[in-house]
Amino acid sequence: MKKIASGSIDRIELMQTFIRIVESGTLSAAAAQLNTSQPTISRRLQALEQMLGQRLILRTTHALKLTDDGERCYAQAQQLLASWFALEDALTGASDDPVGTLRVRAPHAFGQDQLMEPLMAWLARHSRLTVEWMLNDRTPDFIAENIDCAIQVGAPDDPAIVATLLAEVPRVVVASPELMAAHPPLQHVSQLSSLPWVALTSFYRTELALKNATGETHNLTFAPRFYSDSLYAVRKAALSGMGIAAVSAWVVQEDLAAGRLVPLCPAWQPAALPVWLTYPWASYYPARLRHFFTLMKSVMPHVAGAQPALLE
Repeated sequence: MKKIASGSIDRIELMQTFIRIVESGTLSAAAAQLNTSQPTISRRLQALEQMLGQRLILRTTHALKLTDDGERCYAQAQQLLASWFALEDALTGASDDPVGTLRVRAPHAFGQDQLMEPLMAWLARHSRLTVEWMLNDRTPDFIAENIDCAIQVGAPDDPAIVATLLAEVPRVVVASPELMAAHPPLQHVSQLSSLPWVALTSFYRTELALKNATGETHNLTFAPRFYSDSLYAVRKAALSGMGIAAVSAWVVQEDLAAGRLVPLCPAWQPAALPVWLTYPWASYYPARLRHFFTLMKSVMPHVAGAQPALLE
């Protein structure tokens, strides 16, 4: 492969582009994530391949495949860029100043309520920082979606990511007074199975375990009349009298106080949901990520609706 002149080529940019192509899976996805055009991405890849004198990626109709040289280049490029950014931060004095854009995935309900105030206060203190705050309850795909980190409710299921337990969110079983008036009074927790249910599919569908203060567990099974992955939708369904629901305590706190919902079998509760900070492992994290990690560790256990996690 013919070498090209390299005087005007930004090698760091070429390496960044190559890594983004590999991790996003396509030239078009890399272009979208780097806010440029697909032809530009293609030209950068060609320039890198010509500079190194090796084919790095095999292009087929449906996919990109790394060559053996491409595999080695990818591994080395990650290390080189981590070292470069660490050196750049150290020499420019930016190592403790959060700058640039931070891309965070957060739970839909929690992310638009409890976390907004501390997030806005943090942004106000750092004028050179930008945050893209994506609200979604799905498990994040850090590489394909170009996400820096995520706040996840529920246990992470990817052993390859770094996960830090931040807090936990208590849950309660509730129903509307109108629904309960239409059924005989509850004498035992097992009778909950015979009532109509609505299900929050992120955490339960047809089964739910409840525990009392002594550690005794009771497993409920039921056939919900309404399913949703939205905490707000499940709350609305419970308020309408469609069924009983197990929800985060914070989302129904005002409804309980006003009598719009009532707690059921309060001595028996679902386990609190753990809240995790998750992110891909790297040998170097920029200041914006390090500061965000610190922010979430300090804020999360104390926001409304959360409590410090109890490690078993």
